[in-house]
Amino acid sequence: MLRLSLSLLLLACLASAQPGDRAHGRSMVIATGGIVATSQVLASQAGAQILGQGGNAVDAAIAANAVLGLVEPMMCGIGGDLFVMYRDAKTGQITGLNASGAAPQAMTIAALQAKGLKKMDSTGIHSVTVPGCVRGWQAMHKRYGKLPWKALFATAIRLSREGFPIQEMVGRAWESSLVRKDPEGIRVFYPNGKAPAVGERWKNPDLGRAMELIAEQGADVFYTGEIGAAIVRKSQRLGGLLTAADLAAFEPEWVTPLSTTYRGWRVHELPPNGQGLAALSMLNILETFRPAGPFSATEFHRKIEAMKLAYADLQYVADPRVVKVPTAGMIAKPYAAQRARLIDPAVANCAVAPGQPPTSSDTTYFSVVDQVGNIASWIQSVSGGWASGVMVDGLGFHLHNRGASFSFDKAAANALAPGKRPFHTIIPGIVEKDDLHIGFGIMSGPNQPLAHAQFVSYLADHGMNLQEALEAPRFTKSRATGCDVTIESRVGLDTLQQLSAKGHQITIAQPYTARMGRGNAVMHNARTKVNSGASDPRADGAAIPQPQ
Repeated sequence: MLRLSLSLLLLACLASAQPGDRAHGRSMVIATGGIVATSQVLASQAGAQILGQGGNAVDAAIAANAVLGLVEPMMCGIGGDLFVMYRDAKTGQITGLNASGAAPQAMTIAALQAKGLKKMDSTGIHSVTVPGCVRGWQAMHKRYGKLPWKALFATAIRLSREGFPIQEMVGRAWESSLVRKDPEGIRVFYPNGKAPAVGERWKNPDLGRAMELIAEQGADVFYTGEIGAAIVRKSQRLGGLLTAADLAAFEPEWVTPLSTTYRGWRVHELPPNGQGLAALSMLNILETFRPAGPFSATEFHRKIEAMKLAYADLQYVADPRVVKVPTAGMIAKPYAAQRARLIDPAVANCAVAPGQPPTSSDTTYFSVVDQVGNIASWIQSVSGGWASGVMVDGLGFHLHNRGASFSFDKAAANALAPGKRPFHTIIPGIVEKDDLHIGFGIMSGPNQPLAHAQFVSYLADHGMNLQEALEAPRFTKSRATGCDVTIESRVGLDTLQQLSAKGHQITIAQPYTARMGRGNAVMHNARTKVNSGASDPRADGAAIPQPQ
């Protein structure tokens, strides 16, 4: 009786819905000028100001990224790596940049075992690989930038010195025992011995000095100059293996994105050493089914099972310069059809095994579209929250811990080796159909490919706009094995009960939990010349248009 009463009440509510009603919270930002969508309002504003000064998407992205490293220090910064996909409006060409650094030349399994390690450290100096971000910025600016390099860092430098108020979500993520292990981390991030409160003004003048050096001297100061020397000193003092030669040798790599089609859309991801091909594989598997209701148990079950199958094959992914990765086979449509047949519509698979693909052929994501339709899909990270915990003395930033993903298993694709890039979780995305060109990404470690696939499905299968697709309830899961899955409560009790009956072991999350990742998206309509932008309510950000 209670179920019937609730159903009748729901029908009555739906019947009284007005044309202006909707199921999502925010509107898209729609403008004829450019738009910057990031997870922090000050960063979006900095990028929009650069667009207003005549800069293009790359100029705005670098300016926004510089501010993000200040206002979201546990997520990103100059001590981390960078991946970019860029759409050139004139040619329509999509180019990729892999600015992820490699393991130091002295970092071997034997060398770390000699230091007493039995596996890769998850934090600390032995988790540090060469940071690729700053040379990545310079490579993008040299090829595509418009404004002078120095102009891009003015806001980040000013905010570092004058301070800014701590935002809600960042404030909640600030406290860390890892940062407190380094006296320099305490000095910089815990003034007066405590974390800054939400709304409190916080400054990092040391980072402002580092940014000023980069603005004045270019990326070389980070790799062969004053900043690089400080990094090496800290490494040596802690017994690390990173040397001046390792820093000086680093250059980012221009790469050709991978793509697949999904119900008339073309979805682009970067090739390994990142996990973007898992999103393409998951979409290929889903395409073999007809879509069900967007929040139905049938739809969620298929997506969860497709995710497991796609993620099981990530064991093959590593640095393609060192390991032969069966990339083409993993995203081949016939292979996806073969994998899709393993999905039982009634029962969750708790022990998914990797397939045999044919061998032939923490993190900050943001996106920028400029007035003419150039799109920068940009993701930059220090890896885990607060990264390695190792601060560079006197310069206000810490080093990433991306090396933690290496393995001591010599037979593993991602086995540690000198000069090898580790497996990466951070992935930018671009999806296109006819005149619509979308740069998008959703952060948070292994969550990213499955979140990409859900976002694309909401667009392609259910006709949602950018903001709807970002806000729509999602599931997340960190690995292929097991039947555990976390789902936002907004999917509804009936869906959760039906999924549980299929064997899914569900953790019900808050309606807008950051565990689902924090996304941003921009879109250019090449026919109307109108841009749109969206930012995830799971973060502190906004999509901000350039001043008109």
